[in-house]
Amino acid sequence: MDHHPQQGRSYEIVTDALTRKMGPPRYPRSPEQWTNYLCPVHEDDGQHHNPSLGVRYDAAQERTIVRCWARCDDEEVVARIGLRVRDMFDRLPERARNSTNTSANNAHTSTTSKGSARRSFGTGGRSARPQSTSQKSAGQVVSPVEKAILAAHFPILSKPDLGVQTGRPETVDSYIYRWPNGRVEGAVHRVRTPHEHGDAKSFWQAHWTGTEWERTGFAPIPWKLADIREALDTGREIYVCEGEKDVQRANQAGQIATCNAMGAGSWTPEHARWLAGAARVIVVADRDRPGYRHAAKVADSLAERVGEVRVVQARDGKDLSDHFDAGYDLTDLEPVKYLDRAQNARFRSAPVNRGQQQRTRSR
Repeated sequence: MDHHPQQGRSYEIVTDALTRKMGPPRYPRSPEQWTNYLCPVHEDDGQHHNPSLGVRYDAAQERTIVRCWARCDDEEVVARIGLRVRDMFDRLPERARNSTNTSANNAHTSTTSKGSARRSFGTGGRSARPQSTSQKSAGQVVSPVEKAILAAHFPILSKPDLGVQTGRPETVDSYIYRWPNGRVEGAVHRVRTPHEHGDAKSFWQAHWTGTEWERTGFAPIPWKLADIREALDTGREIYVCEGEKDVQRANQAGQIATCNAMGAGSWTPEHARWLAGAARVIVVADRDRPGYRHAAKVADSLAERVGEVRVVQARDGKDLSDHFDAGYDLTDLEPVKYLDRAQNARFRSAPVNRGQQQRTRSR
């Protein structure tokens, strides 16, 4: 219908704003492919950076996707270039209408007159006026992940000011991604950059062509595929973490674990298919908004592929590493309300694998 904005308009708005703020991309590609820009959150310091903000257009959803490979928050990214979350969409999702069916123009009016309402679009967006129970049940469906986020009462965090950069970036770890036969596909490199008030953390990817490394993304395969194959063959449970560091900590605790490259928001159905047939998968969510959304995406993609999916989180701290550092073990992981799919009230881990005796903690 003619009243919809032209498809792709959001991509023009976002890329124009990024170009004005950060400059044009070094290697522009078609809208349906990822084009990397400098990130306005962590690369707007005038220093040399390898652009780490990916932008592409999703024609099926009629929206533009922005994703910082260093894991900056999407909402903060668009705010830094003078936009709102709604600017990432060609058109806003249609509001539920009652039998009187208000006109499209009224959907954009402010709440200056009694009975009118304007829905603010964003994470957990709400209408300006409270709705009755019948209105909510008829026209507003809150997803389990949004319920989980609301129940967790996460604070609104701002990125800390680390001051000026005081040293050269240093690669502190590299994680090699291999196919089940051992062939190298790519790598994720963890970088630490010293600043006045602490260290900045960032990541970058490289693809192995067979003869050289190219600084680009690689095939969507989970980390440690050989371990996943072992779990499928033996019936052992698999932990899915948000990043490689937590996978290593789970390994140290005697568990098989995996993750996708580049953290929250990067899990795909292609990753999920490698876990098909697993008896039990335990998704460990980071305790923040992106972490909950990532865990929900992972769990949803596995629901029809594996025997059981659990969604748990650290008892203390943000992630599994913090959980272990606080002195807790795997039996202390807590189910995430609204996301965990098991019926039992408390999460209990299976016995520790690889012959390791499970550590206990006095309470």
